[in-house]
Amino acid sequence: MTNSSIIAPSAEPSALSQAPQTRRRTLALAGLAHALHDGYTDAIYVLLPVWRAEFGLDYVALALLRGLYAGAMAALQVPASWLADRVGGRAVLILGTALAAAGYALAGFSGGAMGLYAALLVSGAGSSVQHPIASSAVSRAYGSAARGPLGTYNFSGDLGKAIIPAALSFGLSIAPWRPSLWLLALAGIAVAVLLTLLMPRIEAPPPPATSGRATLQRGGTGFPLLLAIGVIDTGVRMGFLTFLPFLLQLKGASQPLIGTALALVFLGGAAGKLACGWLAQRWGVVGVTLCTEGLTAVMIVLAAVLPLLPLLIILPLLGLTLNGTSSVLYGTVPELSPADRTERAFAIFYTGVIGSGALSPLLFGAVGDQAGPVVATLGTAAAALVNLPLALALGPRLAKR
Repeated sequence: MTNSSIIAPSAEPSALSQAPQTRRRTLALAGLAHALHDGYTDAIYVLLPVWRAEFGLDYVALALLRGLYAGAMAALQVPASWLADRVGGRAVLILGTALAAAGYALAGFSGGAMGLYAALLVSGAGSSVQHPIASSAVSRAYGSAARGPLGTYNFSGDLGKAIIPAALSFGLSIAPWRPSLWLLALAGIAVAVLLTLLMPRIEAPPPPATSGRATLQRGGTGFPLLLAIGVIDTGVRMGFLTFLPFLLQLKGASQPLIGTALALVFLGGAAGKLACGWLAQRWGVVGVTLCTEGLTAVMIVLAAVLPLLPLLIILPLLGLTLNGTSSVLYGTVPELSPADRTERAFAIFYTGVIGSGALSPLLFGAVGDQAGPVVATLGTAAAALVNLPLALALGPRLAKR
């Protein structure tokens, strides 16, 4: 296959001339990288109490630890895509995975807050490469049929968020935190080795001249809308999850029950990420987005007003709608970007949604401070409704199905 044969995903799926096992291997290894890096991101939550006890850190210092990791990961998404253009996406993905693992190893040697800050900056910088490069690898491997596989890739990140923090928690119950981090770093090195040995070559982007004119036009007008929907969707999700424990507490939930309730939301969310990417491939982006965003608003309102037991019953469905839109949006990024700029488009998109996830709890938190958690929760429902007209406006800019 020549580079000139690779065109935008909305055109003929030339990538599907690859052997099916090669495509599946690309998806499996991209999903493994996603699981590892997302697991690394959420493992910090498990470690914060440990570090507070070990080093006597206050809450501001602990928040800064998480913020430095997330900030490095968000800020370096676009530079990672530039680097991939120059040295190849496969090499950058392998090096980034090794760097993320090295950051956790360094954290295990830290003797105080400054060492942890430096280690998490290193690990966050390494994790910045995964989203744009692994996403574009799946997109190029599957061509116009990539929407469903990208949903599977998106789902794999939730698996990592569930498995790695749980494994770390178990490790901390039987071993000190430093050896636990070194084992976690070894797991990252093992993934980097697997990527080195097994990851198929990521197809190089075609020259700009081979990217279809129609795709450039759609990308020029549709991508900002897609990004806006993604930013709002992520803001709604993170804002709601910030207040859900307080809603449950107001309804009389105990601390263990709050943990169970959150698990129900996350399980539903994982199912939504897996299912909605495939549903969008069959039923269309606009229809599925309207359903998930509209149902999200309805379910959030119900969460605010229902008693505790009915709320617990609907939480898995709420999680499904709350997370399902993300797979629809990720799968649409290649369609709204020129084929030679897929990594760049994913990088910009992930920068926007990660930034929204960091800032939206502050915005809705200010509302909560003034009006209470119920009003702030209803505010997230209102924000979800903003995406309905945006999704309708996006429709004409998408390829006809």
